[in-house]
Amino acid sequence: MKTWSYENEQWTQLPIYLRHLPLITRHFDIFSLIIRSIWSNFLKYIFFRFYLFLRVKGDFHSIYKNHPRLLIISNHGSHLDAISIAAAIPFRYWLNLYFAAAKDYFFANFWMTYFSKHCIGAIPVDRKSRNGEAVKICLTLLEKLNRCWLVMFPEGTRTKDGKIHPFKRGISMFSTKTNTPILFLFIENNYGLWPRGQAFAKPGILTVHVGPVQEPADVDVIYNNYKKWVNTIKPDQFAE
Repeated sequence: MKTWSYENEQWTQLPIYLRHLPLITRHFDIFSLIIRSIWSNFLKYIFFRFYLFLRVKGDFHSIYKNHPRLLIISNHGSHLDAISIAAAIPFRYWLNLYFAAAKDYFFANFWMTYFSKHCIGAIPVDRKSRNGEAVKICLTLLEKLNRCWLVMFPEGTRTKDGKIHPFKRGISMFSTKTNTPILFLFIENNYGLWPRGQAFAKPGILTVHVGPVQEPADVDVIYNNYKKWVNTIKPDQFAE
């Protein structure tokens, strides 16, 4: 029989939907590895090959070697964003990859919860709650894990007009409190392929640009540096 070791009191305090996180299951999780392997192959060799074409401009390997803990931020234009970032990152790094995801969408029912937990390692963020549960989980992951790449969308929600809007202060708080650097990503054509209100994405080319690593800083510094970098790729992407 498998012997479980309980390392902190959170084991008994956290709700069931968080028990996929490594704070709870610190043992090697073969089930999640199999599920994610299937999902990775579907994304890379079917969905992003025969329906959408995914291009990645940049190299994750050197970044992973030099930055075992990272906050990864990106513009948020469509429901393609999380899966395109996952598909862009080599599978070998997936068990250290987590996404901060809206609880009311990614954990809305049994099937979405199953997908979010086992395919993308989602951390449910309750956008209406003020108890700070998601914040505590994210901070703990970044502080305790030797390797953790946590993906966040600093605008807080999908854009309604295709433009990139000012960042929420959370990204600065997470990075400065845990001394975690920030990797810039820019997803080109996400809003054009699947804007709000459209039932599903239309075929086309989606490009993930891998940018520089930003040291922890105030949110205005992070936003301005991100804006400068994106403007070198595609100007006029930001709301005035």
